[in-house]
Amino acid sequence: MSAEPEPPPPNEPPKAPPRFDPSYVNAMAHFYRGELGRIMAWRARLDSTTNWAITTTSTIFTVAFSIERVPHIIFFFNIAIVWIMLWIEARRYRFYDAFRARVRMLEAHFLVPIVAQNTKLLQGEWQKLVCEDLLLPSFKISAFEAVGRRLKRNYIFIFLIILTAWITKIFLHAQPPIDSFASFYAALRVGTSIPSWLVASIFVGTFVSVIGVTIYIGKNTHSEISEFGTHRALWRI
Repeated sequence: MSAEPEPPPPNEPPKAPPRFDPSYVNAMAHFYRGELGRIMAWRARLDSTTNWAITTTSTIFTVAFSIERVPHIIFFFNIAIVWIMLWIEARRYRFYDAFRARVRMLEAHFLVPIVAQNTKLLQGEWQKLVCEDLLLPSFKISAFEAVGRRLKRNYIFIFLIILTAWITKIFLHAQPPIDSFASFYAALRVGTSIPSWLVASIFVGTFVSVIGVTIYIGKNTHSEISEFGTHRALWRI
């Protein structure tokens, strides 16, 4: 009696299609890596201008306080140089912010769906926005806001230190010594060509503009990173 033929093996269930297209993920990963490297390069350029401002300030401080005959108006040139460095850094920050916006767009709308394994999160207008920005790159903040952000982050401290050193220089090397507000106002004069009112205007104008812009930007713009994130207690590793 012949053995019964073995039944054919059951058909293997079809493999589920991948939730994310591998070629698309690979291309976007390279794109994200490239944009991340770009913003890191611009971030390093921001640090260089801040270093120039600090180096210039420390050099002027050394000259001003070590040589008594150097007039206190030297701090006016210090402020002018720092304003120039601030403007250069603000221009660089606008480029950094433009590319950082692309990275944040990819992180929020591409990496989050992959981590969450939810293809529905890939839907939306973010892909169209990224494509438009690649075709026609544009700044995301104004020049004034860029100046205010860098002023709030670093330069307000540099300006306040300069203004403090300026007053200290006037008190230390004033002839005759200062003993009243009238004598302090008179000590602001530099020789016969620079009156006291001009020096006072520069000093007060710098102080008011620095403090005013910093407060305005602090109230009307948001930082790159929030102070406390969602479920922050879970990150205490």
